This record gives sequence, structure tokens and C-alpha cells, in this order.
Amino acid sequence: HQSLPLDHLGEALGLSKFHLLRTFQKETGLSPRQWAMQLRTRRAKGLLRNGMAAGEVAHQLGFVDQSHLNRHFRAAYGITPGRYQSVAKR
Repeated sequence: HQSLPLDHLGEALGLSKFHLLRTFQKETGLSPRQWAMQLRTRRAKGLLRNGMAAGEVAHQLGFVDQSHLNRHFRAAYGITPGRYQSVAKR
């Protein structure tokens, strides 16, 4: 969950950060930031399904706090992490 500056990633790939951004968006349909958030919310689903508390999931995945996780999780899946966890247990 650590961020990698686009300048460093671009250098490693031999691209400017702007070319990297355009190419990444073209290939994935998402910005690198959106893609990373999608990955984090997917990981959150798995941890919640395994019974980890939402606050611990937020901490584990580098969210600022539980409300930060809640906001992004709800935007992605239309349900809060707590509600998802209770439905997933059934």
C-alpha cells in the first residue's frame, strides 16, 4: 500500500510520467491512483470476508482511518464494509 512516485516508475520504464499516465489510462481505463484504490478495496473485501474488523482492515491497507475505507468501499460496492461483512458471513 505504499505509493510509488510516477517519476520513479516512469524512469524505470523509460517513459516520462505524462506518457506513463496516458498509456496506463489507455490500457486500464483508470488512472494509476484509481487502479490502486480499486486494488485496495478488493483486498479489503477479502479481509472482511475472513473476519477482520473494518478498523483493522483500514489500518492494514493504509487507509487514513475507517471512514476513509467506508467512503471508498461504499463508492466501489454500494455497501459499507460492516454491512458487507455481515452479509458475507451468512
